[in-house]
Amino acid sequence: MGFAGAMALAMAMDALVGWPAGLFARIGHPVSWLGAVIDVLDARYNRDGDAPALRRMAGIAAASMVIALAAGLGWALQTEFSTGWSRVVIVGILSWPLVALRSLHDHVAAVARPLQAGDIAAARMAVAQIVGRDPATLDEAGIARAAIESLAENASDGIVAPVFWGVLFGLPGIIGYKAINTLDSMIGHRSERHEAFGWASARVDDLANFVPARLTGVLFVVFARRRLDAMACMIRDARSHRSINAGWPEAATAGALGVRLSGSRIYHGSIADEPWLNEAARDPDAADIAKALAIYARAMILLAGCLVLLALAMPASA
Repeated sequence: MGFAGAMALAMAMDALVGWPAGLFARIGHPVSWLGAVIDVLDARYNRDGDAPALRRMAGIAAASMVIALAAGLGWALQTEFSTGWSRVVIVGILSWPLVALRSLHDHVAAVARPLQAGDIAAARMAVAQIVGRDPATLDEAGIARAAIESLAENASDGIVAPVFWGVLFGLPGIIGYKAINTLDSMIGHRSERHEAFGWASARVDDLANFVPARLTGVLFVVFARRRLDAMACMIRDARSHRSINAGWPEAATAGALGVRLSGSRIYHGSIADEPWLNEAARDPDAADIAKALAIYARAMILLAGCLVLLALAMPASA
C-alpha cells in the first residue's frame, strides 16, 4: 500500500501532460517496446504448420517470458531506490507512461466533437482510431455507442487496472500488468492464427482485470445521476457481455446514461451478434459521449483522491 502515492502522482502527471508527441517520436512508448518483443516472439514461435497443442505451449512460454521480463525489470529498478517519499516520487515518474488517463479522454473527445457538429465522416475516422469495428457501417448511434463502450472498457484496462496492480506491487505490478494487457491486445483474440498461441495471454488478462473491471463499474455508478438504475443494469447485464470483465464498466455506463450499448456490430465484414446492455433504453447520441466523459473524469478524480488518502494513511516506506 506504500505505492498509493506513487500511483496518484503517475495519474496527475499523465492528466497534466499525457505522453508528449515529441517524446513518442524520439523514443516511442513503453507499450510499443513491449509490442516489439511480442511481435518477434509471435513471428518466431507461432508457426502455422505446428499442431494446436504445440502452438498453445509456445504461447504459454511466450507470455510467461514477456511477463517475467517486464515484472523483473520493474523489480530491478525498484530495488535500486531508497525507501520513503523519494521512492514514491521515482516510482510515480516511472509509472507515468503506463497510465493512459489523458490519451483515453482525448481520443473519445475527438469522436464527440465532429459528431456534435454533424460531421459523420470525420466522426467515423476518429472512432476508427479506438475500435476495431468497420466504421463505414456506423450511423450516429453506432459511432456514439462505440466511443462510449471504448471509454468504459479502457477506463478499466488503461487506468484502473494498472493503478490497482501498481498500488499492490509498485513497478513490478504496473509494468507486469501492461505486459499482460499488451499481450492480450496483440495475440489474445480468437483468430485462426492466435486461437491457440494467444490462449494463455487471454486467460491471464481475464484474471488480471477481474477486480479492476468491477471496481471501475462501481466508480461509474457513484457518479451516475440515477445510481440505482446504473447499479441494477450493471448487476443484471454485465454477465451477458462476451467478456467476463468489460461488461461491468460498460453495463454501469449504459445504466448511468440511460442508453443501450453493445448489440450487433461488424468486424472485417463479419457480423458479431452481441447481446444488448440495457436493451430497453434508447440509442446514444453525441451528447451522451460528453456525459460519459464527465462521469469518467469525476470517477478518475475520485480514484486519485482515494489514492492520496491511502498514501497519507500509510507510511511511505510500507
